[in-house]
Amino acid sequence: MKRFLFLIIFAQILFFGAVQAAEIPKIIDKPIKWTEHRERLIEEYALEHYGFSATSITPRAVVVHWTAMGNCEGVYKYFYNEEFTSGIDAGTLNVASHFLIDKDGTIYRLTPETALNRHAIGYNWCAIGIENVGGVNGKEDLTAAQLLANINLIRYLAEKYSTIEYVFGHMQQVEAKASGLFIELVPDYFAEKPDPGKIFMQLLKDYLEPEGLKFF
Repeated sequence: MKRFLFLIIFAQILFFGAVQAAEIPKIIDKPIKWTEHRERLIEEYALEHYGFSATSITPRAVVVHWTAMGNCEGVYKYFYNEEFTSGIDAGTLNVASHFLIDKDGTIYRLTPETALNRHAIGYNWCAIGIENVGGVNGKEDLTAAQLLANINLIRYLAEKYSTIEYVFGHMQQVEAKASGLFIELVPDYFAEKPDPGKIFMQLLKDYLEPEGLKFF
């Protein structure tokens, strides 16, 4: 019952908000550090994982995430540096996504839209990543404002890049192999993910699938 009421509330907010939404969403540029060193790390990452050297992509998909952190600025700082400086990934390309959406629906563009970012195993070579602030401890707490922002942003991207066919959540990376886009040359390089939550992805699907985008 709680889940049903949650869906009804989201759907109502979504409907009344979407009909008034601008076709091109307001996007605030908030770039992370981008240097020749980062590009070298990107090239090395692509060569190791995909078998070719590249720093840019032709977008074929959009992958939706949550941050598992509750603070937008904290996420930005995590993405900012070019490489991990500690832990098992030290010295390798830092995780990053193209867009970051705050709880109030504010959209930040962190990197060029066609840059190759490390955000989804097997799909970084062809996917634009959208991070949503939330999901701490796996809680499905993304907001209606974020939902509307994602809808408008994905629509904008799909209209701008005719090559985009698919939209899926990070949690759907296995199902998304059916797209034929998955490439990963490193054996056993995989991690299960719960983001951005089943309810959020279902609502995105309900709204955007009729517009011709493919979901799982």
